[in-house]
Amino acid sequence: MAKLKSARGSFQQLLLFAFLLITALLVGVALRAVFQYDLLMTESRDAAARALTLSGAAQSLAERSAAMERAGRQSLVLNDAVLRRRFDDAARDARQVLERLAANGLSSDGPDKWREQFEVIQGLMSGAPETALARESSMAMQFRDLDALNTNIAQQVQFLIETRNNALAERIETARTRLMRLVVAASALAVSLALAFGVWLARPFKRLERAIVGLGENRLDEPIDIHGPSDVRRVSQQLEWLRLRLTELDADKARFLRHVSHELKTPLAALREGVSLLEDGVTGALNPAQREVAQILQQNTVSLQSQIEALLRFNAAAFEARQLHRERTPLLPLIEDQIEAQRLQWQANGLTVRAEGEPISVAVDPVKLGTALANLLSNAIRFSARGGTITMAVSSTADKAYIDISDAGPGIAEGDRDRIFEPFFRGERQPQHSVKGTGIGLSIVQEYIAAHGGRIALLPEGPGARFRVELPRST
Repeated sequence: MAKLKSARGSFQQLLLFAFLLITALLVGVALRAVFQYDLLMTESRDAAARALTLSGAAQSLAERSAAMERAGRQSLVLNDAVLRRRFDDAARDARQVLERLAANGLSSDGPDKWREQFEVIQGLMSGAPETALARESSMAMQFRDLDALNTNIAQQVQFLIETRNNALAERIETARTRLMRLVVAASALAVSLALAFGVWLARPFKRLERAIVGLGENRLDEPIDIHGPSDVRRVSQQLEWLRLRLTELDADKARFLRHVSHELKTPLAALREGVSLLEDGVTGALNPAQREVAQILQQNTVSLQSQIEALLRFNAAAFEARQLHRERTPLLPLIEDQIEAQRLQWQANGLTVRAEGEPISVAVDPVKLGTALANLLSNAIRFSARGGTITMAVSSTADKAYIDISDAGPGIAEGDRDRIFEPFFRGERQPQHSVKGTGIGLSIVQEYIAAHGGRIALLPEGPGARFRVELPRST
C-alpha cells in the first residue's frame, strides 16, 4: 500500500474507505460472535431439554415398574381382570418410556435387559390358580431384579446427561477460546490497518508541510511533486505553481534591483565628479557658504553610493543563500578562522575574543556560514566597549547545534529588538567615533542561516547583545 505512488480517490474517499474496511472487519467479528452465541444457546437449550426428557423418562420408568408390581401381584392373588388390565397398561407405558430413552441416546444394553426381565415377569402372570401364590412370591423376587435394572438405567441416564453436559461445556470453552483469538486477531488487524492508513494518508501531508516550510524559507529551487490522493495532488500542483511564480517574482526583483542600481550609479558618479570639481575650485573660487554646500553635497553623494552598493550586496547575498555547497565542517575551527581574520580590528579596540564549547561537526556551506559568523563578529567588535570580551560558544542537543555570540556593548534597545534583522535598519544605540553602518549585516546573516534550515535569534539575556545561531545537525 505504501508503495503506491498516487491514489485516484480523494483523501475524504480514502479515509471513508479505511473507516468502512475497519468497521466491516469489526462488524464481521461481532456477527460471528452473535451467530456462535446463538448456536451455543440453541445447543444448550436442546441439551437441557434432552436432559429433562431423559430424567423424566427414568423416573417414569421406575413409577411404571412400581405400578406394574402392584397391579401384577394383586392380580395374581385376587385373580382380578381389572388389575390385569392395569398391569398391561403400565407395561405398555414402560415400553414406550424405554423407546423414548433409546431415541434420546441411551445405550440399548439396559433397555434390552429390562425387556428380558419383563418377559420373565409377564410369564409368571399366566398359570393355574393353585400356583398363584407361588408365582406371586416369585414375581416379587423378579420385580426386585427389575428395580435394580431401573436403578442401573437411571445411573446410565445420569451418566449420559453428565457426558453431554461436559461435551457441551468443552464446545463452549473451545468456542470462547476461538472467539477470543478471533477478537484479538481482528483488533490487532484493525489497529494495524488504522496505523497503516494513518501513516500512509499522513505522509503526503508531511510532504506538503515541508514544501510549505521550504517556500517560507525561500528554497525555491526544489520542485514540489507530492504523490497521494487526488486532492493532495491538486494542492501539490498549486504549490508548484506558487513556487514557479515566486521564482519569477524573485528573478524580476533581482533584475529590477540590478537595473535600478546600474541606472543610479552612472548619474551618481557624474554628480560626485561635479561636486569634486566645485570643491577643487575648477569652476572658480568658492566662498565659505558655497564650500559648505559643496561639502554637504559630497557627503550625501558618498552616502547614496554606499546605500546603492549595500543594496547590491544584499541582493547578491539573498541569491547566493539559495546555492549552498554543504560539507561536514567542524564549527570551532571555522569560528577560530573568523576570529583570526579580524584580529587587527579587535586588537585595535583592546578587545579579547575567545571561542569555546563542544567539538561539533555539521553539514554546512563553510563559506556562507563563515560570512555570517564574520558579520556577527564584526558587529560585536564594532559595538563592544574597549577592553571588553567577546565570546563565541558552541553547544548542542541531539538534533540541534548552537553558536552563541556575546559582546561587551550597550545591548539592543527594547524598541529595536523586533526590527533588528530588517534590511537597512539601524538601531538607536550606535557606537561613537565609528563609521556608520549600512544596516544589512544582520539581514545577510539571517538569509544565510535560514538557507541552512536554521534560525538566528536575539536572546534576552545580557549584558550586551547576545545572538544565538541554531543549525540542524541532521541536514
